Amino acid sequence: MRKRDILTPFGITMGFIMIMLAILTNSSASDAANLFLDLSSIFIVIGGLIASMLINFKFEQIKLTRKVLSEAFHKNDQQLPQLIELFVHLSERARREGILALENELEEVEDPFIKKGILLAVDGIEPEVIKDILEAEIIAVEDRHYRGRQLIEKAGEYAPSWGMIGTLVGLVLMLNNLQDPANLGPSMAVALLTTLYGTVLSNLVFIPMASKLESKTEEEVFIKQVIIEGVIGVQSGQNPRILEEKLSAFLSNEVKAKQTVEQHAEFVEESFHEA
Repeated sequence: MRKRDILTPFGITMGFIMIMLAILTNSSASDAANLFLDLSSIFIVIGGLIASMLINFKFEQIKLTRKVLSEAFHKNDQQLPQLIELFVHLSERARREGILALENELEEVEDPFIKKGILLAVDGIEPEVIKDILEAEIIAVEDRHYRGRQLIEKAGEYAPSWGMIGTLVGLVLMLNNLQDPANLGPSMAVALLTTLYGTVLSNLVFIPMASKLESKTEEEVFIKQVIIEGVIGVQSGQNPRILEEKLSAFLSNEVKAKQTVEQHAEFVEESFHEA
């Protein structure tokens, strides 16, 4: 299940707020608007960035930009402990009623990767073949995510470069009009603000988003590896308790400690009721 990830918009908003506060503590709002908003600088950075992206990528890839960006604002709510519980339940039913009984369980499973693995197991495919098929899908997912993430990474690379180009343009204009003091201010604004815009876009938006997408890919691949182990365990008829112990090896020490505390609390509560 996908949920909104509030940390991404919160982080971006907080970054811009901090920049605005730094500006407003040294000037009024009207002065800040005059000093730090320059259409020429915006045209150079945004226009140049779009031009570079159009040159670098195919149109089919460019169309994916909106979808790729939206991924940074969502998160997968799939939790490992619940996933382990699911496979323990599937293993128990498979041992009790047979592997074919798992087809009825798939109606309540949302993850298509789990469904595919269980269907392969129900069809009687050999464990090695199931593993090869599912790992091939993981490789395809990693490649697809990498190609999507490239859009954001390249934007992070190009934005500061276009900021520097704007700086050079501004310096040329300034040096060409040294005899006219009235033009020095606007020319210097173009020279400095384009670098500011490009650097902020790169370090506050694009690079952090690309890093977050990379982390999400690693997390998704890790979850899929656990799913493969669970499917193979169910298909091979492993004892549910053994399967649970095997999959629990993927849990962090913090989660294991939390589960131990919860299990102890449940045991104490049951003992109290029995007494």
